Amino acid sequence: MGLLSMSTFSSSLQSRYEAVEAERRRTWSPEALAVNIAQREALVRAQPETKHVKAGDVLSPHVLLNAEGTTISLDDLTSSGPAVLVFFRFAGCPACNIALPYYAETLAPVLKAAGIPLVAVSSQPFPELDSIRTRNDLPFPVLNDPELTLSRALGITYLFDEAAQEAAISKGGRSETLNGTSSWELPKPTVLVLSPGRVVSFIDISPDWMRRTETPAILKALGLENRSVSHAA
Repeated sequence: MGLLSMSTFSSSLQSRYEAVEAERRRTWSPEALAVNIAQREALVRAQPETKHVKAGDVLSPHVLLNAEGTTISLDDLTSSGPAVLVFFRFAGCPACNIALPYYAETLAPVLKAAGIPLVAVSSQPFPELDSIRTRNDLPFPVLNDPELTLSRALGITYLFDEAAQEAAISKGGRSETLNGTSSWELPKPTVLVLSPGRVVSFIDISPDWMRRTETPAILKALGLENRSVSHAA
């Protein structure tokens, strides 16, 4: 396989979301579709005024948990150089089950070859959180951000609006199963490139969870935009 162009990567993830959007418009009830779209559009409108960390900021120490309950600090992840953290909503999120396999296909091989850690992060507690890794056979760890501590520090969380909260409760949902807290709050999908010393070198926040960071943008932030999947494998 030759070099994969930026446009190839870019269309790959977005085309998967466009197919899902089209299917939802055919099969979902108008009411359910309206609730989903309204929350996403509201988050996009609010994003410019939302306070969050930016490139150059230095994070305070934080720890994440793996499925065995072992703590992994941000300093652990960046002990040998930069690390890439992909924040996602929860294991049962359909859009997350599209994004993480995409990153497994297009991003993970390049980062592995470059010796750069890649981890996915969600506030959802284990053991349910680990189901997204096993279901998609992900080649990178899935870690828990206990009680949204790191996500809140980054400024990337959002609250369900009333309609979305009611829709979740009507299906038997509980905030505790999503984030371990009593708050209906989740991280917005976010890609964070962290350098040693907990320095933010790149952050991209996706308030619309059906529009996420493409692999070329991440590779460019790392200076790896000319690497191919075949070369990394």
